[in-house]
Amino acid sequence: MERSNHTATEFILVGFTTDPVMQLVLFVVFLGVYSVTVVGNTILIMLICNDSRLHTPMYFFIGNLSFLDLWYSSVYTPKILMTCISEDKSISFAGCLAQFFFSAGLAYSECYLLAAMAYDRYAAISNPLLYAQTMSRRLCHCLVIYSYTGGYVNAVILTSNTFTLDFCGDNVIDDFFCDVPPLVKLACDVEESYQAVLYFLLASNIITPTVLILASYLFIIHAILRICSTQGRLKVFSTCSSHLTSVTLYYGSILYIYSRPSSSYSLERDKMVSTFYTVLFPMLNPMIYSLRNKDVKEALKKTFGFTLSKV
Repeated sequence: MERSNHTATEFILVGFTTDPVMQLVLFVVFLGVYSVTVVGNTILIMLICNDSRLHTPMYFFIGNLSFLDLWYSSVYTPKILMTCISEDKSISFAGCLAQFFFSAGLAYSECYLLAAMAYDRYAAISNPLLYAQTMSRRLCHCLVIYSYTGGYVNAVILTSNTFTLDFCGDNVIDDFFCDVPPLVKLACDVEESYQAVLYFLLASNIITPTVLILASYLFIIHAILRICSTQGRLKVFSTCSSHLTSVTLYYGSILYIYSRPSSSYSLERDKMVSTFYTVLFPMLNPMIYSLRNKDVKEALKKTFGFTLSKV
């Protein structure tokens, strides 16, 4: 990626506030959130790897989701913590590029992985007798590989187009990380071709997986309606509730940030929304997939030797 015509050699991350007291409060909050994120996702990955009852396609995908969330949060939070307690708010051009690239790759990979998880739920509910045969180990591995490959190929496209913009104005990023909206605000002139790239990536990484997820759930609803008893319907649908919650929270915030024209970006409002999917969402996922999951609770009890209270 050529750095022609760039006058910015580093950027200044404003963060959330310039008040020292509030910065200290935010440091404690983000440190707590990050600690819970690391511990929660690490424990879930460990349980899935070690407990034979969790060696199923559904938990294979959940384990990969935890892996993505663990690294996704790690791309942002350490720098946020440093920005809160350090007087030096700068990030180098190369550092900003690296953060941007890895965060985009992980985010896009998660979009594809959530779509693969929706197909897994469809296969499990529509024809449970053939579930093991349909979701073979080879297919599961291929879906995960395709998710990572697709995510990072598109991350290369986004990063190369973004960091060849002219940043010839102010180098202050009114955000806590390097993202599309604040970087576009710093660019001297954003051509229509760049906006076209953003819409292409929106369609390939967000709209397309969303359509696949919606299609999967339409088939799931059709299969559930064929079940005679209400209790049976609720039991089957409960196996999808965790995934549906994740999809709603993640895609909702992503679509809000990236589905608008660059001219309508509002950094203050976007900053709060992006905090949710970059910092809070990776912490919530292990809770979403484990608090009401009997298999995970049993694995926890077996591994750590304590009894979880009924949620």
